[in-house]
Amino acid sequence: MTGFAGFGEAAVEFYDGLEVDNSKAYWTDHREVYENDVRIPMLALMAELEPEFGAGKIFRPYRDVRFSGDKTPYKTHCGAIVGPFYVQLGSDGLRVAGGYYRMAADQLTRFRAAVAEDRTGEDLRKRVHKLDVAGLEINGEQLKTRPRGVDPDHPRVDLLRRKGLYGSLGWEPDDVLHEAGTTDRVRSTWRSLQPLVDWLTDHVGPSELPRR
Repeated sequence: MTGFAGFGEAAVEFYDGLEVDNSKAYWTDHREVYENDVRIPMLALMAELEPEFGAGKIFRPYRDVRFSGDKTPYKTHCGAIVGPFYVQLGSDGLRVAGGYYRMAADQLTRFRAAVAEDRTGEDLRKRVHKLDVAGLEINGEQLKTRPRGVDPDHPRVDLLRRKGLYGSLGWEPDDVLHEAGTTDRVRSTWRSLQPLVDWLTDHVGPSELPRR
């Protein structure tokens, strides 16, 4: 595989069309565009980043519609994951993220215990604040109110409401998307998110619950 030189010129247009016509017929007619302008470049991007972050995995383009009211068959983006790091290409451009998208019950218990403790909780608050000041978005599902038993005046109540916690940064479609410079965008964002990922790894870690 050759080195990453950017996503293909037709990548964004491919997803623009898929959002309008999410059908097997469209996918079949444009499968070659997906392969050459999206999937193969994403594989090359993962290979470029592997020495620093580890081996990545590209998600399948097919949606799991078994329990969804939306029966459209294809995802309208291409996502890839390297541990807690994520990158996504779609009609809206590039999105780079890192952290825990959604925590399992045992992870959430450990997360809240670490946030409630002053030393570790303040450490996380400072790391999140630094990302916010640097212009990264702080994301993750939140409870509408505080968790049961938490003082409403707790200094880190906003963090305690989190059921997921990750940072992200996005770029609208531009020339860099089709150039090797996309690698620098992903790498620099993941590096910026490393302190958050490190905290989550140290104090939460992977779920120990059996998979369903």
